[in-house]
Amino acid sequence: MDRRGSGLSAALFAHLTVMVLCGLAASMADEAHAVTTVTAQSQTTPAQIPHGKSAPLAGEARPDSVARRKAARARPSSPVVPVRQPVSQSFWSGIKTHMTIEGGIAANPWTRSGRNFGQFFLDRANTATLNQILGSVSHDMAEIGGGYGIGFVAEAMYGSDSRFDVTVGMGDRALSGMYQWAPTQAHIDLHTPWIFGKGIDFQIGQSYGLMGSEGPAALSRPFYSYNYSSDFIVPFQTVGIIATAHLSPHVDGILGIDAGNSTTFGQSGNNNRPKGYLGVSFTHLMEGRLDGHLIGRAGPQGHDGDPRISPDGWISAGIGDQAAHRMQYNADLLLTYHASKTLSVTFASTWLHDEIPDDDLYGSTAYLAWTLTPSLQLNLRGEVFRDNTGVMIAAYPGTTSFGKQLRNEPYPFYAAPPTTYGDLTLGLHYEPAFINRHMPLGRFVLRPEIRVDHSLNGTRPFNRVAPASDPIVRNGDSTMFWFSCDVVWTF
Repeated sequence: MDRRGSGLSAALFAHLTVMVLCGLAASMADEAHAVTTVTAQSQTTPAQIPHGKSAPLAGEARPDSVARRKAARARPSSPVVPVRQPVSQSFWSGIKTHMTIEGGIAANPWTRSGRNFGQFFLDRANTATLNQILGSVSHDMAEIGGGYGIGFVAEAMYGSDSRFDVTVGMGDRALSGMYQWAPTQAHIDLHTPWIFGKGIDFQIGQSYGLMGSEGPAALSRPFYSYNYSSDFIVPFQTVGIIATAHLSPHVDGILGIDAGNSTTFGQSGNNNRPKGYLGVSFTHLMEGRLDGHLIGRAGPQGHDGDPRISPDGWISAGIGDQAAHRMQYNADLLLTYHASKTLSVTFASTWLHDEIPDDDLYGSTAYLAWTLTPSLQLNLRGEVFRDNTGVMIAAYPGTTSFGKQLRNEPYPFYAAPPTTYGDLTLGLHYEPAFINRHMPLGRFVLRPEIRVDHSLNGTRPFNRVAPASDPIVRNGDSTMFWFSCDVVWTF
């Protein structure tokens, strides 16, 4: 591991750790009054609370608004709006902790491979899995004088999901089994009074990707499973700077620069060329009913190392010096319309062009969320997704295959011919009141779902594997029918 990349990551975590420890000591003293504000990562603002819903726990978003979850992620911190407090408090008394534990099973009785093709995180069929233990320490944006504000988020994950939430140079080699750990957020949030009436916010460090309709955190998506777009063609984590300009009360401009998807710097990077975002997000348009974003991303994402071949015949992803000149382009549109207090519809469309395989991938997903009772919500999702070359929608059977691909090491995989995928998912979001009313801490969420995936152009990519000599599945099934359920405890 490159010392520069790992050193930067270690320094960032060490800084946050020192801040926390010092703050715990400082909170024992009676210091000057600190005026706190709401930050999007740790608490949903009133502007983000869906119609008919109460405010969620810190660090969460309620399930009925995909766009509001993504808008929260796209707005690193909210404008500094003073909040009256009855007693004097130190900055450190505002530290918050949050934890989510998710486990489940993705059942597919018809698989002959033991895998669910087209899924990163739910790839192991018929296997009870601890997906994630996700814990965070954070502080809402707090005023520090002169119109400036500061906050922070430090978050890490342990579980099977960490196999694909890896960031190279940030503990990515610490564990190698089914259950691994990964830092998922480590950023400082800074509010400035610059240029616009409500200023500009900066998020500095490791952050979740801003694109896609479904995120890695369990309750940042309405289903246990993922749609193809959010699983394969949007960034999971980036390390860099994101600036959010509050152009108006309902519209934000977004500009970011970073090291790339799931990479850092030096030998822990891929080609050491910058990548970045440009976009706009909006909330509460059309009398408070419409939320969404339009975000673009560009930069070279290939690895500049030379290709390597393992004794088993697997090859690495490096393409040499040309990686710095082969661009990858993303565009992501997300719209959610709240038809009533209990019904919302969402449309998401994502496109990616990668110059290395000269591949275009694009898909559109529609969601319907219908709140039936205060504890029960019905969710429906339909998607059509196209992979023009077949090389991007792939399975990684080894527990470290995805990380090896990022590090330019030979890795086992198998893929499909050029395929147009269709998927339809029906699920429930159930918060059992008879359990939660007796919970001393947090709440339980149960999410059963039924899903069918189908090749719309006649290929047969499901329920089989392929060898290193020809890693393309041609003799599988054209349809994959499966049913899943996860349980989430959040507090």
